[in-house]
Amino acid sequence: MGRYYSGDIEGKFWFGVQSSTDAEFFGGEGHQPEEINYWFTKESLSLIRQGIETCKKKLGKNNKRLNTFFDLNLMYNDEKLKEYWLSNHKEDIDISHNLEWYARLSLGEQILECVEKQGDCSFTAEL
Repeated sequence: MGRYYSGDIEGKFWFGVQSSTDAEFFGGEGHQPEEINYWFTKESLSLIRQGIETCKKKLGKNNKRLNTFFDLNLMYNDEKLKEYWLSNHKEDIDISHNLEWYARLSLGEQILECVEKQGDCSFTAEL
């Protein structure tokens, strides 16, 4: 069972990695009973872009590395990711830290694309 978000953009929050309130990182304001409703407009673009840049800085070179891993793997677990990382990059990875920023970046990019395309973006996030 997972927690989803739906509306102008849709997706699933990463289990054990991503909070339902993650859109607040990009300047969204949620309203909370059992779900959180988010709404972004063109006025939100600078905060969204700023959030995306922060995510990219936190990930550094690991952003491209994670893209490659997920291009090759539709599903993952920590053991599989760690094994891939050690064999391909010869270093350890802080899995929870990197996946939190990677999942957040994905959400931010969805929000940005939606606002740029439609002028606004709204969605509901399950708690």
